Amino acid sequence: MATAKAPLSLDQLTADIHAGKIDTVIVAITDMQGRLQGKRLDADYFLSDVLANGTEGCNYLVAVDVDMNTVQGYDISSWDTGYGDMVMDIDLGTLRYVDWHEATAIVLADLKDHHGTLIPQSPRSILQTQLKKLEDMGMMALVGTELEFILFNNTYEDAWDMRYNDLTPANQYNVDYSITGTSRVEPLLRRIRLAMTKAGLVVESVKGECNLGQHEIAFKYTDALGTCDNHVIYKTAAKEIAAQDGYALTFMAKFNEREGNSCHIHLSFRGLNGELVLADDNDPDGLSEIGKQYIAGQLAHMRELSFMYAPTINSYKRYQPGSFAPTAIKWGRDNRTCSYRLVGHGPSLRVENRVPGGDVNPYLAVAGMIAAGIDGIEKKMTLEPRFDGNAYALESDRVPHTLAMARELWANSEWAKQAFGDEVHKHYLHAADVELDQFNRTITDWERIRGFERY
Repeated sequence: MATAKAPLSLDQLTADIHAGKIDTVIVAITDMQGRLQGKRLDADYFLSDVLANGTEGCNYLVAVDVDMNTVQGYDISSWDTGYGDMVMDIDLGTLRYVDWHEATAIVLADLKDHHGTLIPQSPRSILQTQLKKLEDMGMMALVGTELEFILFNNTYEDAWDMRYNDLTPANQYNVDYSITGTSRVEPLLRRIRLAMTKAGLVVESVKGECNLGQHEIAFKYTDALGTCDNHVIYKTAAKEIAAQDGYALTFMAKFNEREGNSCHIHLSFRGLNGELVLADDNDPDGLSEIGKQYIAGQLAHMRELSFMYAPTINSYKRYQPGSFAPTAIKWGRDNRTCSYRLVGHGPSLRVENRVPGGDVNPYLAVAGMIAAGIDGIEKKMTLEPRFDGNAYALESDRVPHTLAMARELWANSEWAKQAFGDEVHKHYLHAADVELDQFNRTITDWERIRGFERY
């Protein structure tokens, strides 16, 4: 599979360690929630031992809830199986500097068993499996993700103590595209941008967004695996840099009743040598037959893939009419009211999936889009006419509006079982059940305010 050039070479890292410029190497994997988990290693120990042999971590790292509680019911990890170790097999193609921590580098790892086989339930493995299928068809995927966050003039510790109520947003009004609005927090935004450049990401821009204190930093697209790796590095860095400067920021899909945090995913297929396969300038919409089949696959499988795009209870609060989050499963040419927005021409032609929010695990969402595109192409699906107009006015073909609906669609999808395998299907079905069970047992502030005196 084609991959981007490593941000930091092993030779350079070795020289930096010997010169005393790097003394710590983070080895990290991505868990089910899209977070980095791992270890900080002594740099010399990394070179002498871990470089050749990897390191280990408990197999509950891909079988815990968001609070890191061990959860029963997963085949991969339980008291009955003894909570054994998995191997973190480092991928040197992800090696990079961590400019926001002193004398530190980071490398991502794949999770493998002790026989050297990829753990199929690992998000990075799930994406790699779909990329291999695409490669066998003579294609590769190019991806860009657009993450929004809301920034507050509070520390994370203060926010926790306040139970996340009455926080002060970094901007008191809508700063969408506002230069003055972004200037308010430009020192922080600039620090994040420069740190990401040193980490090997290609920064494009920063802009304000609609919600109070909401901003977006955009990065140039690259190969699918590289983009997802960059995504989780950036998400971690943004939180850590904000914390160091006395701020807190959130990527949660819907923090309040205003605009939510989206994660629009731009994805296109190319030939293995960069040939255009989705585009045809002779078509009114610029699409080749394969391009039409690719989009048809997205539409056909969006509902049963919704748990991969929207993994939490909170995710589904975004899908409100007129919110710039989609409610109808339609595609349109540069139409932001549709779930799938076709943008660009020729080499820049790609489909923007507007369903995922800021809480998405990028490896799972991109794997889902690739699998849907492959199915559309293999089955030569027919693409419905593009939708022009306000898709919020449509009453049919709706994006699932609760996690319970998404769970049932995933559970009953024979195609998902076939596309991702029984182990992955069962594992993430249980993840949905865990999220639903924990929410259903939780008493919310809304219930107390509504019912304490008046029921």
